[in-house]
Amino acid sequence: MNKGILTVVSGFSGAGKGTLMKRLIEKYDNYALSISATTRQSRPREMHGKDYFFQSIEEFEQMIAEDQLIEHANYVGNYYGTPRAYVEEQLNTGKDVILEIELQGALKVKEKIPDTLLLFVTPPNAKNLMKRLTDRGTEGTAAIKARMKRAGEEAVYMDRYDYLVINDDLETCVEQIHQIIQDEHFKVFRNINFIEKIKDELKAF
Repeated sequence: MNKGILTVVSGFSGAGKGTLMKRLIEKYDNYALSISATTRQSRPREMHGKDYFFQSIEEFEQMIAEDQLIEHANYVGNYYGTPRAYVEEQLNTGKDVILEIELQGALKVKEKIPDTLLLFVTPPNAKNLMKRLTDRGTEGTAAIKARMKRAGEEAVYMDRYDYLVINDDLETCVEQIHQIIQDEHFKVFRNINFIEKIKDELKAF
């Protein structure tokens, strides 16, 4: 009952995943955000072990060869991945670990760790998603259209997730995510050791 749950959170660009995860961590102390490893150079104020685990290409490729990563990808010439040791360490202390990654990475994690909880975040409708991307004010029309097209491609895989959360109101959505993860702790398959223990105890009677 004490081991944490690995939850992978995905969603369309503009769905508000980052804001939701930040608020979840602020509100509850039983969560830990997974820290990724990367070969890209650190930016000002980024700290090794806090923002990322910064690795050389050789170090990262050795981690791949030794199966030390739950998932990894190469993006714009740099490696990114999720170190298995850090995640397992947090889970074994009872922390529920949140891993915010894109869809393909999420499905890879599920393949490697079948009891991973997959959670997909979406806005209430496509019009709302378009508005959120536009209201950011950080990208032009072409980039926004590309993101909407990408969202359409990602939507095909939504039914491969365990839970769907509609991010319409921040606080409501945070509570829904928290409740989903906490309820998951009571699933029978997550409590096999307890079940076997009480079976053995009952034999004495």
